[in-house]
Amino acid sequence: MQALLMCGSVPDPHDPLYPETGGGPKALLDVAGKPMAQWVLDALTGAPSVEGVILIGLGPASGLTTSKPVAYLPDQGGAVSNALAGVREALKQHAGTTHVLLTACDVPAVTAEMIEWRIAVGREAAADFDYLAIERAVMEARFPASRRTYTPLRGIQVCGGDINMAHVRLAENAALVERLAAARKSPLRTASLIGWNVLLLFLLRQLTIERGEQLVSRNLGIRTRFHLCPYAELGMDIDKPHQLAILRADLGRRRAAGA
Repeated sequence: MQALLMCGSVPDPHDPLYPETGGGPKALLDVAGKPMAQWVLDALTGAPSVEGVILIGLGPASGLTTSKPVAYLPDQGGAVSNALAGVREALKQHAGTTHVLLTACDVPAVTAEMIEWRIAVGREAAADFDYLAIERAVMEARFPASRRTYTPLRGIQVCGGDINMAHVRLAENAALVERLAAARKSPLRTASLIGWNVLLLFLLRQLTIERGEQLVSRNLGIRTRFHLCPYAELGMDIDKPHQLAILRADLGRRRAAGA
């Protein structure tokens, strides 16, 4: 499995993290004595199922290190463009590649064990797009002050995970991927793409993960899977200063314990 490590984000002056980055890459934010992305890279390095890393948005001069084979790609100007470039590089390196691991750089609490779990459930599902959701109870038990945004489904509230899997054939439908990415913050635009039946069930609070999986797969013509994730760390990303403070303290304790 090739892991695409997304490191292209550079917060602008309107971003809450700009005072911390000072115009530099988000991936290099210091978290308990290490660059944020290095924590994620260490987890990927320690996971036996990860055969190599494609690091997108930073080069060797960043100082990020891994013992796994690594390729560097420049930032392509957006998350979707970066992912598509990563898929092309993965296929260039290994023509038989079927799936890639889409890995955010801002989930530094992730561990190799969690990466292995994530790859195992994704391989078993063998979907075109395989997405993680984390229950509010799981997130708040581990990070009670995280103040994540949750989506209400029938009987549960969830937030999204930040390490997902995709089949390389999705790169052949780049237009669909671009439209979905552009619409992700607009329920109406999203509904026009994934189906009004999904939106209606969501508004009525009757949408379940299983039903959403079925409808999105049918409406888009791709096989999707949604997994409830037992690890809050896979969704505990750093978007706000208070989340950065939480993870600095948490990983500081990990380093002090020698883990």
